[in-house]
Amino acid sequence: MTPVVLVHGTFGNSVDNWLGLGLALYLKDRGYCVFSLDYGQLPGVPFFHGLGPVDKSAEQLKTFVDKVLTATGATETDLVGHAQGGMMPRYYVKFLGGAAKVKALVGIAPSNYGTDLNGLTKLLPYFPGAEDLLTTATPALADQIAGSAFLAKLNAGGDTVPGVSYTVLATKYDEIVTPYRSQFLSGSGVRNVLLQDLCPLDFSEHVSIGLFSRIAFHEVANALDPAHATPTTCASGAS
Repeated sequence: MTPVVLVHGTFGNSVDNWLGLGLALYLKDRGYCVFSLDYGQLPGVPFFHGLGPVDKSAEQLKTFVDKVLTATGATETDLVGHAQGGMMPRYYVKFLGGAAKVKALVGIAPSNYGTDLNGLTKLLPYFPGAEDLLTTATPALADQIAGSAFLAKLNAGGDTVPGVSYTVLATKYDEIVTPYRSQFLSGSGVRNVLLQDLCPLDFSEHVSIGLFSRIAFHEVANALDPAHATPTTCASGAS
């Protein structure tokens, strides 16, 4: 099987985002060789990562993928990311040569077009210096605000790169990356999935869709191995 690299989200890390009842064990139990990395570290900030400039984090991902490919002897990897971790790899794929090394990218509640935090980011211009402070203190947060210069560069000229399959898993109860439809991509090789279309009883929000939702995990497995995909229903949560 193609090795899988798990990419944590903002304020996450390579352990807490994926272990316990999480996706790492779910995929390992299905025969996958799973890796995870830490990225976007800030000086003096332990445990909470994914805070540095997103383009620099993509460079860290590039280095890590190369190490995985060397260690496994594989020629390609699959990437599965939560929140920023579902968006940031697109920069790697689009600008840093990742298209030749990535077969599938699965974003779980990804910040593909940023967020307005239910309108809160629209208040920033009313607080002088707030945007500058955000950019200086936590660049990744500034990069993920809807309309940021980083996102304009990322999404210019199309959302996708040929040869890579893209899957986006979203929940309508997402309270962080809002509106939730801003997570969806367009272009060839894209599959956008709303969890509640598969199971109306899934009330996962932004955090739990990445950490606990077996409905989402089942769809991740389908995206990684479409030839053996099975329908995702509410019963998939027990699998």
